[in-house]
Amino acid sequence: MIARAEKLGYTMNVGPEAEFFIFKQDENGFATTDTFDKAGYYSAAPVDKGENLRRIMVKTLKEMGFEVEASHHEVARGQHEIDFKYADALTTADNIMTFKYAVTAIAEQNGAVASFMPKPIFGINGSGMHCNISLFKDGKNLFFDSEKTYQLSKEALYSIGGLLKHVKSFTAITNPIVNSYKRLVPGYEAPVYLAWSLANRSALIRVPAKRGNSTRVELRSPDPSCNPYLALAVILGAILDGVENKIEPPLQVEENIYHMTKKERKRAKIDSLHMTKKERKRAKIDSLPASLVEALDLLDDDEIIKDALGNHIYDEFISAKEKECDKFRTYVTQLEVDMYLNMQ
Repeated sequence: MIARAEKLGYTMNVGPEAEFFIFKQDENGFATTDTFDKAGYYSAAPVDKGENLRRIMVKTLKEMGFEVEASHHEVARGQHEIDFKYADALTTADNIMTFKYAVTAIAEQNGAVASFMPKPIFGINGSGMHCNISLFKDGKNLFFDSEKTYQLSKEALYSIGGLLKHVKSFTAITNPIVNSYKRLVPGYEAPVYLAWSLANRSALIRVPAKRGNSTRVELRSPDPSCNPYLALAVILGAILDGVENKIEPPLQVEENIYHMTKKERKRAKIDSLHMTKKERKRAKIDSLPASLVEALDLLDDDEIIKDALGNHIYDEFISAKEKECDKFRTYVTQLEVDMYLNMQ
C-alpha cells in the first residue's frame, strides 16, 4: 500500500494516541482489574498515583529515540495516554509495537500491569488509539489549502470521503477482538456514528484546528489491540480510494450526535453536493458494526479493503477471527449464570 501511494507521489503520515490502563498485580504477579489509581482526566499527583510510573515510561521512551509530545491521565480511573510525534506509516507501525512493549515492560518492572485491552472494565470508558492522518507530497501537507473552505484541500475532503465509505468494512482490522465492541457503544466517548466535524468529538472523524503542515484528520475508532501494520494498510487503502475516485464526504455534523434520537440521526443534514434528491431523502447517520461477527461480514464485502490486505493475510485473518467468535459464542459467561440460572 505504501508503494501504491508512492507511485502517486503520496506519503501518509500518522500520529497515534494510544490509551492504556495500569492495574495492580496479584500475589502471583498477574493482572487484576484493580486500577493503579482512581484519578480522572488530566489529574495530577497525588490524586494520579500513576504519574510517577508514567514519567518513567516517558523518560525511557525519550532515551529510545521517541519524541514524546504529551503524557496525561485519561478519563477513566487507571487510564493513561502517552502521545509521540507522527511519522510515515511504516515507521509509525514500528513505533506503536515498540511503544506497547516498552510500556508493558516498564509497568512490570515497577510491580504493575499495563494493558492495551480496549474495554477491561464494565461501566467506564475504554481505550482507543486515535490516528491523526495526513498526506504529504514533495514535503508539503496536501490536506492544507488556504483558499478553500475550512482551509481543507480537495484531497483532505476526498480522504474523509474514502474513510467514511470504507470504515465499516475495515473496522474488523482496526478493532479486531470481541472486546473491541464493548468499547464501541454510545455513552463512553467512543465514536459510534459515521460523521465528520471540525470540533465535534461525537463524530467518527474530527479535523483538529491546527492548519499549515499540521493539518490532519483524526480517525477516532481504532483501538490499541489492533495490528498497526494491517490497520494502517487498510486506512491508507480507504484514503487512496477516496482521493483517486474523488469520493465526496457528506456535510460535517455540528450537533452532538450522542444526544440525537434515532429519528434525528435519520434526518441529520449529511447530504453532499453530488447527492440526488432521492439519495438525500434516504441519507442518515450510520453506525459502526456492533460486533466482530458483523464487522467480519462487512469486511468480506469490500474488495478495496481486502485488496489492501492481500489474499494470504485476509484468509488467515478471517480464519483466526471466525474461531475467536465461535469460542465466545459458545462460552457461558458469569453474567449469563447470574441472570438466568435461578430464573429459568
